[in-house]
Order: sequence, then structure tokens, then C-alpha cells
Amino acid sequence: MNITTLEKMKAMKFYGMRMAFESSLETKQSSTFTPDEFMNYLLQAEWDYRQNKKISMSLSNAKFRYQGSMEEIDFSNARNLDKNNLLRLMDCSFIENKENVLVTGATGVGKSYVASALGHHACVKGFKVMYFNTSKLFSKLRACKADASFTKEINKIAKQDLLILDDFGLAPIDAQNRLVLMEMIEDRHGSKSTVIASQLPVAQWYELLEDQTLADAILDRIIHRSHRIELKGESMRRKQIKNN
Repeated sequence: MNITTLEKMKAMKFYGMRMAFESSLETKQSSTFTPDEFMNYLLQAEWDYRQNKKISMSLSNAKFRYQGSMEEIDFSNARNLDKNNLLRLMDCSFIENKENVLVTGATGVGKSYVASALGHHACVKGFKVMYFNTSKLFSKLRACKADASFTKEINKIAKQDLLILDDFGLAPIDAQNRLVLMEMIEDRHGSKSTVIASQLPVAQWYELLEDQTLADAILDRIIHRSHRIELKGESMRRKQIKNN
């Protein structure tokens, strides 16, 4: 009967429950449970399995540059990174409140890592996240226009609870890409959250976007209700090389 039960669990795709039931048979753990405790044990195993699978898929789909974690972040005073402030952001309430996060600092100070860590925590909490290098995203969307998949891709981005734009301003943003950026930001304004990581201070973003009217429209939507992280200190990559 147990073999039949295991086969039915597999056929019904109750993989977590099946592994837990199989393990309980091997260890004879089920004999220590009351019937309702054993049922709860099996259901909890299935729940955990599905949640972990969902998180794994979300992390894979996000395509983070780094698998950032809070535990690996350096909070030394020279970096100008407030641990309590970052902890508040890691609870993802900024996503629930439809707010943005702007991470700025010189090359190598860890902007991408912090942005990825925020995205990683968001995935764990069940939010839909996508990470992009900004220049590569513009190139991808330009190619989408050629094969008529642009609208589909833009709609997909608009549905993400959190969009991460890394290396923003590393390359010039031409007129066509300014319009694309405006469309993305307009779709997300007041309904979704965006994290932007850039070497350029926020004050220089107006100059980057060149067109004053579009710059005002885009940045008003980005900067409004945003949290700012301004990293300082030496390059973390250079620091790691020294330590090695």
C-alpha cells in the first residue's frame, strides 16, 4: 500500500510530500506522530518544497549579476552604508509601498552587489524581479522592435514587482532609448518599484538625459518617493585583490 501511495504522490506531483513520506518510512518516524500530526508533517513538507522551488525559479528568472546576500555586505564606516537603513530596505516594504531605491557611487564600490542583494531578498519574499544591465536592456529592446516583440517585452517588464537597472548612465542614452526609458518608468510610476545603480550622482542624471523636458518627466517619477544609498570608499574589487 505504501508503494502505491508513493506512486500516486509522484503522479499527482506531490514531490515534497512524497520525499517526506518516503523518509518517514525509512526512519519509521511516522510511528511517533498522531494521525493529525503526520498529516501536518506531510503538508508542511509539500508546502516547503513548492515555496523553495518557486524561489529558485524566481532567482533564476531574475538573472542577477551577483547572488548578493546581507551577510556578505561590508558595513565599514568608509563605505557610508547604514546597516539599519539597508535592513529596512531588505524587508521589501519599499516594494509594497511602490518606492524606488537609487544606489550611486564610484566604480567597484559595490553598487551592483547591493542592488542584487535587494533583488535576492525580494525573490525570497515572493516578489517578481528582473535585473538588467541598462545598456544591454536597451540593445535587447532595440532588437525586439525589429522582430515585433517590443510590446510583449515592455509589458513583461511592467509586470515585475521590482525592476533593477544596473550601470545606469555608463553609456550615453540616445533619443530612442530616452523614449523607451520614459515608457518603462511611466508604466511603473506609482504601481511598481525600481532600483537604479549608477556611477553618476543623481544630480548628473539630468545632463545624461540631455532632453530637458524628457529628463524632468523621467527623473520626477524616479526620484519622487525614492530611497538613496550613496556608497563611498575604495573599490571592493581592488580591496579583494590586495587581501589575496
